[in-house]
Amino acid sequence: MPELSHRRRMLVLAICCMSLLIVSLDNTVLNVALPSMQQDLHASTSGLQWTIDAYTLVLASLLMLAGSTADRIGRKRVFMAGLVVFTLGSVLCSLAPNLEALIAFRMVQAVGGSMLNPVAMSIITNTFTDPRERARAIGVWGAVVGISMAAGPLVGGLLVESVGWRSIFWINLPVGLAALLLTLRFVPESRAGRARRPDPVGQLLVIALFGSLTYAIIEAPTTPFASTAPLVVVALAALTGLLLYEPRRAEPLIDLRFFRSAPFSGATVIAISAFAALGGFLFLSTLYLQNVRGLTALEAGLWMLPMAAPTFLCAPLSGRLVGTRGPRLPLLIAGGAMTASGLLFAAFDAETSDLTLVAGYVLFGIGFGFVNAPITNTAVSGMPRAQAGVAAAVASTSRQLGQTLGVAVVGAVLAAGVGASSYREMFVQAARPGWWILTVCGAAVLTLGALTSGRWARRTAERAAEKLESAKAREAADVRA
Repeated sequence: MPELSHRRRMLVLAICCMSLLIVSLDNTVLNVALPSMQQDLHASTSGLQWTIDAYTLVLASLLMLAGSTADRIGRKRVFMAGLVVFTLGSVLCSLAPNLEALIAFRMVQAVGGSMLNPVAMSIITNTFTDPRERARAIGVWGAVVGISMAAGPLVGGLLVESVGWRSIFWINLPVGLAALLLTLRFVPESRAGRARRPDPVGQLLVIALFGSLTYAIIEAPTTPFASTAPLVVVALAALTGLLLYEPRRAEPLIDLRFFRSAPFSGATVIAISAFAALGGFLFLSTLYLQNVRGLTALEAGLWMLPMAAPTFLCAPLSGRLVGTRGPRLPLLIAGGAMTASGLLFAAFDAETSDLTLVAGYVLFGIGFGFVNAPITNTAVSGMPRAQAGVAAAVASTSRQLGQTLGVAVVGAVLAAGVGASSYREMFVQAARPGWWILTVCGAAVLTLGALTSGRWARRTAERAAEKLESAKAREAADVRA
């Protein structure tokens, strides 16, 4: 791809951020609308979990396929297809007559969403080639997540209160259409130097792993163990199949050689932990504010601003720190703040006091604001640019898998501990194990951030990149021969 002017690069960044905005906004807006949807569609706790996890599960399952496909046939082409499908899925969600249809249409949305974020990140990676400029661009990218968290609860609350929960999907239409037209006009096409072959077996194994594991977790509180045990067996078999099958392919869906890099492996697990904490945090907070405190959707959105505002403010600061000092400090701040937030709720019942509730929200917002930029930067830096789409897709998959598991596990713990007849009285006690889970997730971010950002970790990244480059060179020579 030819070198673009600074102004053109900024425009490409803005267009890519528009896609992130609608995908991220969709999640935060939906969380505020959950109680209204629960009442209107007569949904159980597991039904609410599926409205979120059906989306993130499909997203996690298809992100790596989308990343490798974009590298193969063209990133701009796949990105535009994703905008079309996501916008269409949003229209269908707004028209859903029942819970089952809404879950199905959320899956359509996710098919489109899988073509947006990892492909957009790949476009950014190939547009911003200077490491410091790329880090700043990724900081802006992370700030958009903060914008969605800040605007989502307020926009969602206003729409739910004034028009109804169906209107939350309408906001995707103008943004999606504008991004589509701007992409057509201003984003240059790019692809990897050599086409990668598809990996249908690997893709099916990923779907089986994520789907069976999530279904088993969500349905465990209301389903006999004999019914969920086969799903756990399927998940273990799929994981074993991936570990045995993928290394034997010349061009696997998941290149396990990436994980020889300690920073890359650490970023993957950190992404799962951080976004599991986010998914569980939003799920518990929304239900508590509206179903226990009795707040309206708009009031709940206002109460969540102490979490959203620090995320918005800290994300670009994190990007600058990554560009100037590396990922270590942002990861330590993120892990420390998220752990402290979880402890406030788990050990001190932060919900029961306005002061501690706000403090817990602020701490989580600071932690999440600092965590996104180092994850993305570590995942794509040091990897061959020709595989930027795959590397970015692994990082994005980790985020979505984390959010899926966070909602599934925390929701299952909550459903097991609270009864419908005593919901208000039992919620804080039933949610406490969930908050401990989020505390462990924060501690994982802190520990792995310290372990995978030092000199030893950087040396493993350099060795992994060298081996990847030499392996690709040998494969290319074999093809020419």
